[in-house]
Amino acid sequence: MLARASVRSAVSALAFRRAAVPTVRTFSTAEIVSAVPFPTTPPPASPEFSSGPCKKRPGYDVAALPSRNFGRSHRSKVGKATLKHAIDETKRLLNVPEDYLVGIVPASDTGAYEMAMWNVLGARDVDICHWESFGKGWFGDAVSHLKLKDTVTVNEYTADYGHLPDLSQVNPKNDVLFTFNGTTSGVRVKAGCDFISDDREGLTLCDATSACFAMEMPWEKLDITTYSWQKVLGGEGAHGVLILSPRAVERLESYVPENRPLPKIFRMTKKGKVDGGIFTGATINTPSMLAVEDYIDALTWADSIGGVPALIQRSVDNLKVIENFVAENDWIDFLAVDPETRSSTSVCLTLELDSDQIKKFASLLEENEIAFDIGGYRDAPPSIRIWCGSTVDTSDVEKLMPYLTWAYETAKEA
Repeated sequence: MLARASVRSAVSALAFRRAAVPTVRTFSTAEIVSAVPFPTTPPPASPEFSSGPCKKRPGYDVAALPSRNFGRSHRSKVGKATLKHAIDETKRLLNVPEDYLVGIVPASDTGAYEMAMWNVLGARDVDICHWESFGKGWFGDAVSHLKLKDTVTVNEYTADYGHLPDLSQVNPKNDVLFTFNGTTSGVRVKAGCDFISDDREGLTLCDATSACFAMEMPWEKLDITTYSWQKVLGGEGAHGVLILSPRAVERLESYVPENRPLPKIFRMTKKGKVDGGIFTGATINTPSMLAVEDYIDALTWADSIGGVPALIQRSVDNLKVIENFVAENDWIDFLAVDPETRSSTSVCLTLELDSDQIKKFASLLEENEIAFDIGGYRDAPPSIRIWCGSTVDTSDVEKLMPYLTWAYETAKEA
């Protein structure tokens, strides 16, 4: 296999020595590489294109994180202050309305979203909209585990990978569940979320894990929003963020689901009132303070480059590089059919290759340290997925493009 150093050496030499092709078509990586001319341009400086956990911010250094919380209780004065600072900065940078609550909760975006579902659903009929694996999972949990169909009407609005369902069917009287940006399909809702009525009676539950900090959040349309900082900001895994509108708080304080036990880490109310401590730094369970410091580091970087507008622009610029590449090559296309629904973070692409060839395509790039973890999601159609979120430098996306052609031609010939 080719080490990254040898790749760079080959690039500087502008050529590889061509090896003889064996009679039996069983190739080592080096033999396959030699069968197709290797790009003579420099590879990406950072090969991290995983869709989660995602690339760290430019210039990141774990050694630079403050050690003030090491060996200390998260309930200590410094621990609570650090958690509150993370919450306050989140609210400020995302421009969350003053009367909304922001809290840090367990178990990543999944924990945050399940926490919301188990606390508020069942008061009204429910519309569940999904077009990729995680949204489908929310539907399955609502029906199979919460058993909502026993007490309310559950409407399912779905579409195949690459498409959005007909969101005009959403009933403003109902609670609605949807994913802002489908991480596994590369399909997002259209800007503005116009399918959500300003005069709605139900709550909106929005999974925004690969959208927050890279796309505009129309807060007036969102009652419960969740994300994990391991996505757009490149933070560490295991923690989720939960954002509640006043309407969501009212539901929590007025509705108690019958015969629905709640695990301790899901409980958000005490004596009929929302537990305010969750939203000021008194987390439900013990958080990793190292991960929290890591998150604050990412927030500080985001603020230093211009805040959310700058983060959005970085992601949009990354998508533009791939859009130009796709326009110039007929063997690659977006999984998202409508350009208005293309994700700028989790960019999912189809290739004129079968599933085994796509696995070889991704393996070639990983083995040569060109791009890590870009295979499509296991439940998605055969595809690749390139993370183009805000921590990824546009120059690295540009450098990646010639290697996509090389990997395609190599995998196709093999």
